[in-house]
Amino acid sequence: MDSIKILKYKKVKNFLTEEERNLLLHYTRIFHRINFKNDLVYGQTDFKETSKYGDPIMESLLINKKDLMEKETGLKLHPTYSFWRMYNMFSELKPHIDRPSCEISVSVHIGSDGTPYPLIIDGKKILTEPGEAVIYLGTEFEHSREEYLGDWYSQVFLHYVDANGPWAYCAKDNRSMWAVDADPNWISETKQQLEKYKEAKK
Repeated sequence: MDSIKILKYKKVKNFLTEEERNLLLHYTRIFHRINFKNDLVYGQTDFKETSKYGDPIMESLLINKKDLMEKETGLKLHPTYSFWRMYNMFSELKPHIDRPSCEISVSVHIGSDGTPYPLIIDGKKILTEPGEAVIYLGTEFEHSREEYLGDWYSQVFLHYVDANGPWAYCAKDNRSMWAVDADPNWISETKQQLEKYKEAKK
């Protein structure tokens, strides 16, 4: 199997088992319904979305899917962090390149109201069904989602780094334990390091 660094991105069917998908679907919908906080931790936006860095259940999924991710990418990996989001009508994911901790990323479709909502990677629109996922190089390719026209769409990002690559030190997002916040100063430093790394490769 070719490495993800050759393929650039790939879609994986049945990334979640039916039991995992149902559990996460109920969890994210219930959490979203009772989330009235408007802060950076829970990520409520003007569109009343919910997003959560380092949620314990998603961190558990991140660790649990390491073996599958290594099989699908052809790489030895270190998990870094998870981030889930409930998109609402008019939500969007603005075009961006990720920081080093997101070197090898996977976007997992948990469930939705059925409205198609493609992930756009390097200009290509990729649609997924619930339980499917898209693995991609987060630090290499710009990715985004256009404005959502449905009611709800539940999704989680699971992030990893190549254990033998330049960002291996980003394992666990430089945290002392799972499900806690990362140091914002450290995050800023790694973004600068990525810029220097890319500049040196030119």
